[in-house]
Amino acid sequence: MAPKTRRYDDAKIRAAVIAQFGHVGRAVGELGPEQLERPSGLGDWTVADLAAHIAWIADSLAVGLARPPAAVAELTAVEWPFATASLAGKISEAAREALTGASLPELYDRAATAMARELAANPGGRVLQLWVGDMTLADFLVTRTVELVVHTDDLNRAAGLDIPIERQALAACTRLLADSLALRAPGGSVEVRIPPFAVVQCIEGPRHTRGTPPNVVETDPLTWIRLATGRTSWAAALDGAQVRAGGERADLSALLPLMG
Repeated sequence: MAPKTRRYDDAKIRAAVIAQFGHVGRAVGELGPEQLERPSGLGDWTVADLAAHIAWIADSLAVGLARPPAAVAELTAVEWPFATASLAGKISEAAREALTGASLPELYDRAATAMARELAANPGGRVLQLWVGDMTLADFLVTRTVELVVHTDDLNRAAGLDIPIERQALAACTRLLADSLALRAPGGSVEVRIPPFAVVQCIEGPRHTRGTPPNVVETDPLTWIRLATGRTSWAAALDGAQVRAGGERADLSALLPLMG
């Protein structure tokens, strides 16, 4: 049985995306040269490259909304993680071209203004033309919480920062990636708990109906997000006691990461 499609509050997601981008922009504006030159932990990107990419996330959303709409959505939010891997190089190149010739504070100011303007002018049902597949604005904004939360965490670890993460953004990011796991491995033999935001069942086998499930995985939201996006490995999370897994089927290593 396919997992039930989760519904998100469009107004809350919009507010969370705008707020999270603002948190990152304020922190990036205070970074010194030494911090900007540090490795980001993402390939050959420096912290400055990562910061510029985050600015592009907002800028490209505004650019997409300024284009004529597509007719029909081809992709839902929960399917999005599986469609991103082949576009990593193309996105990186586009971001580099779009954001040259301006300082990081200028990039963030420009992107924040453009994003707020276009979001105010477009309803959630508007369908965007996207490389990954045409999506409604409402669904695409949920995927923006993933991008912003993941990269906020990347920045915090790489530059020694403590940028806050909006609770609504963290919740949406956690839930989307949990639902994507259930979509990738449908079933009811394993219960994955990510308190306080998500509980999903996955993996074929005997379905749990009552009492304590025989196969349980439990972790915190940031650890789950790092696992789902390849920032940490299943083995490392187990060794560090960041994941608790009980039962002979409670091994998600073959299913992770969901996106790279």
